[in-house]
Amino acid sequence: MEHFIVSARKYRPQNFEDVVGQQAITNTLENAIKNNHLAQALLFTGPRGVGKTSCARILAKRINQESSDNTTEEDFAFNIFELDAASNNSVDDIRNLTDQVRIPPQTGKYKVYIIDEVHMLSQAAFNAFLKTLEEPPTHAIFILATTEKHKIIPTILSRCQIFDFKRIGVLDAKNYLKIICERENITAEDDALHIIAQKADGAMRDALSIFDRVVSFSGNNLTREAVTQNLNVLDYEVYFNMTDLLLENKIPEVLMAYNDVLSKGFEGQHFISGLASHFRDLLVAKDTATISLLEVGDTVKKKYLEQAAKASMAFLLPAIDKTNDCDLKYKSSKNQRLLVELCLMQVASINFDGEKKKSSNFIIPATFFTSLSPSVKKVQKEVTPTTKVTTTTATSEAPKPIVTEVKKPSIKNVKRRTSALSLKSLQEKREVKVISDEEENFDNHPKTPFTEEQLKEAWKKYYFKLQELGEKNIASILLAGQPSLKANFEILVNLPNNLMKSQLEKGRPGLLKFLRERLNNYGIAVTINVSETIEKKFAYTPHEKYEKLKEKNPLLEKLKNTFGLDI
Repeated sequence: MEHFIVSARKYRPQNFEDVVGQQAITNTLENAIKNNHLAQALLFTGPRGVGKTSCARILAKRINQESSDNTTEEDFAFNIFELDAASNNSVDDIRNLTDQVRIPPQTGKYKVYIIDEVHMLSQAAFNAFLKTLEEPPTHAIFILATTEKHKIIPTILSRCQIFDFKRIGVLDAKNYLKIICERENITAEDDALHIIAQKADGAMRDALSIFDRVVSFSGNNLTREAVTQNLNVLDYEVYFNMTDLLLENKIPEVLMAYNDVLSKGFEGQHFISGLASHFRDLLVAKDTATISLLEVGDTVKKKYLEQAAKASMAFLLPAIDKTNDCDLKYKSSKNQRLLVELCLMQVASINFDGEKKKSSNFIIPATFFTSLSPSVKKVQKEVTPTTKVTTTTATSEAPKPIVTEVKKPSIKNVKRRTSALSLKSLQEKREVKVISDEEENFDNHPKTPFTEEQLKEAWKKYYFKLQELGEKNIASILLAGQPSLKANFEILVNLPNNLMKSQLEKGRPGLLKFLRERLNNYGIAVTINVSETIEKKFAYTPHEKYEKLKEKNPLLEKLKNTFGLDI
């Protein structure tokens, strides 16, 4: 059995042209070598699997070649030293390294030291490395590589030329996988390679590892179905079908489709987060200026464009908000399935048209009305319009048409009567009263100036009026927040808490009407603020009561001391 070499090692770049997605950095290093303008300390930083160590090895090999077009494969392995800082992070390891630096190379011009995962060095090791890094010998070049630049001390960063490696783009990773498929004689669908590139999340090494795993599963023919099945990812078709059902308001079918997703072993949060991303992609596909943000294959892009034409902005924006909110609440929910189902029902109801209730499935048959009593028929005739429907009787003779009146149900905006048998109904009555007080246009009404004293006098009058009407709750709030007059006839009221603010806001229309009529100024506006500094002190214990009385009458202290009284 031949030894298998994983693709991440087999296709590791051997020159700068093979490095994927880092063209800016490779061009910079290439030019630095040609122009003899290479720094002696370089720091390669970026996510995992994007080519930091590969570029370090290529650079170490290239700087010892006589020219960039040299075709001789001279071995410079003795000039390259790799140190894994994750396992060699002590001061002694750095001291051994600095001792080796002093020795010049036997062949070639430079000795290159590659320190991988340099952020793992201890604080003492960093300090021991500072002097050598700042003033290295002319024959030494240091290349540091790390995934966590923020863990490196600033004194090290200031001594290095920093190269920030970026995440590998989905299209770059897909194109490189396509090249590997050609070399390995593997046929692969474009969508299949695209899913692998997306799953890798910007890491080329991860993409190659996933590629090996999928090839082991499906052989030399990679299909989209095989890739989604092996990687345990939901296919695009699941989200396209679900979105069609949501747009058509088919709530039962939506719940059954979600049940199918769960029966396949997928977690609800994985599904709902993917649905939110699908809505985002539809939103991106609606505008030609943002289509480039759609990181999918050409076949799937056509489907996105078709579905985006059916989904309106009024649907997509609330849908993204609801699905994202469901994703955030998923972990803390005790009934996670119900949470997702409720979210799906809400999304399916976003663009629900009430006229759909009048479809033929909901029209009451004519036989229903023929069985009604005469009194009910009379009431039904007065309430709803009628249409004539022709039916036939099943007899042996020629069928005779019978005209039956079918009552079309109509929905009227009837104001619901509010009961007075509960606290909730009382609250509803008050809210109905507030809603009914509509603001009028007072542009042509008088705006007579008034003073703050006149305002306080009118405020007091309204307080007594509320007391007479039995509105003691709002009346007490008026006492708690004394008004102050600001510019442009604005009245500012400071209250101690939000509960009092909400109550006064409900009574604001009546207050405004009274003040405007009393002060003959229809430009008055009332602004309600909550001020935490306003705090009403209550006396509970005997000592607190005594202190409160003493504030009003300081002679109580003298009385207490004179007669030796206890509290």
